[in-house]
Amino acid sequence: MVADARWYPDGSGRARYEAGHIPGAVFVDVDSDLAVPKTATTGRHPLPTPEAFAEAMSRLGLGDDDLVVAYDDAGDANAARLWWMLDVTGHRAALLDGGLNAWTGPLKSGPSPQRAFATFTPTPWPDGAIADAAMVERLRADRTAVVMDARAAERFRAETEPIDPVAGRIPGAVSAPFAENLDSETGRFRSPEELRERYEALGVADADEVVAYCGSGVTSAHDVFAMRLAGFDRPRLYVGSWSEWITDPGRPIARG
Repeated sequence: MVADARWYPDGSGRARYEAGHIPGAVFVDVDSDLAVPKTATTGRHPLPTPEAFAEAMSRLGLGDDDLVVAYDDAGDANAARLWWMLDVTGHRAALLDGGLNAWTGPLKSGPSPQRAFATFTPTPWPDGAIADAAMVERLRADRTAVVMDARAAERFRAETEPIDPVAGRIPGAVSAPFAENLDSETGRFRSPEELRERYEALGVADADEVVAYCGSGVTSAHDVFAMRLAGFDRPRLYVGSWSEWITDPGRPIARG
């Protein structure tokens, strides 16, 4: 199964999918299939319950034994969320290296195909794959841990904040922009050796715990994927990420 997970802040992902997508690909809505509505104390893309995720995948025609290849048009920054949700629950998943821009075949327009309802068994989100705000608060001051910020460096430094109402970063975090996982010329993932060198420089090789976060727990999955390509164990994902962190005015913020 091929899954198109294009996402834009203005909600135009489905419209762009319908304008042209890889033939046979189904549209996966990051906002409604891979997340539930935010609340006053959550980030922008909270995880759905295992049952709700299973229902969404079943409705899209994805079964327990299917292999999913996900893509988007942003270097797999959003498709990585689908990959992560499938991977941590034991399902077979991959990313199309280079995303839609790497596709050389024809595109098809029109709505997402109606596939037969499939059996996708609900699986609990594994505790070892996820970090919450309390864990991040503890690990950010732990010298044996690395907390990585997958947002662009200018957002990390609080020079700009195009989405969330507060600019800044979690104190103690290191900057690990997901875009640097990609070759700037080809748009494809850098080699495992290059990625390993990158993450070693960030200190993950000697860390007891590694946590990745971003704005809402979507693009940080790209760092998780890249670390796996580099041969590291899967780091934890702080699903709430920056958009959750700032909901509590008592949590510290760093800038600069």
